[in-house]
Amino acid sequence: MQLTLYTDYSLRVLIYLGANPERLVTIGEIATSYGISRNHLVKVVHNLATREFIRTTRGKGGGMQLRKAPGDINLGDLVRRTEGGFELVECLNQITNTCPIAAVCGLKGFVSEALDAFIGVLDKYTLADVLHNRRQLSDILRLHPAKPARAARRP
Repeated sequence: MQLTLYTDYSLRVLIYLGANPERLVTIGEIATSYGISRNHLVKVVHNLATREFIRTTRGKGGGMQLRKAPGDINLGDLVRRTEGGFELVECLNQITNTCPIAAVCGLKGFVSEALDAFIGVLDKYTLADVLHNRRQLSDILRLHPAKPARAARRP
């Protein structure tokens, strides 16, 4: 099993923001730090803002920050909201399943149990658990010195 790049990038954005909470951060800055495509991150950031994980501010001096405290961002919830379907085998998708033995095969139950265990472990942790080594993360990501964050504009 492998999480999609979309989920991976969502986690990376949250880690970056959590490691650098003092100021607004830009998409370009995150893309450079991780060596990933800015275009991919635009979609990820939009989704994270829509799902209220982050707050964004447009315009000159704009950027993004976590909307919630790291301890309030559950990893299992994030993965469920970014990963989409968890059909590890075809028979887990009732709509597209064409397996002729699905009705009598025991594999479906085992795979569902394994998936539930995987998500169950992620449900035990928050972004704060990932950020326990914030200083080392900051060093590796070469975070910029803190600048005061501007208050997000309200509509």
